[in-house]
Amino acid sequence: MAEELVVHFEKLLTRVDGLLSAVVTDRDGVVLLRANAPNCSPPFTESALGCTFALASDQASKLGLKKNKSIVSVYGSYQLVQFNHSSLITTFVASSNANTGLLLELGSELESVTQVIATALHERHSGAL
Repeated sequence: MAEELVVHFEKLLTRVDGLLSAVVTDRDGVVLLRANAPNCSPPFTESALGCTFALASDQASKLGLKKNKSIVSVYGSYQLVQFNHSSLITTFVASSNANTGLLLELGSELESVTQVIATALHERHSGAL
């Protein structure tokens, strides 16, 4: 199943022009799944992104607007689109001129995939106790 997920994520990189990397981490920043475009290593695909997103998301929820679903950050050369999918964080790293709307749509489509991963992790963790 793990290989199928990696292949699926690698195919995602071809769906949106400028998408460079797709990473799924847990809330502690442990990388569970990563796909990078060929010959591309964005400078900030470390596991700290997931953990930082979790903290920012928790703080944003204190604004009284309920739990947020995603955060978009745009820099000079890159943009990050991050999603809060249950206990997992999905991060897309793309060029700054990539279509942010398509990235947001793609993240919504992936929610069911990340739910499968979260369920498998929960079952594995429960079985280890």
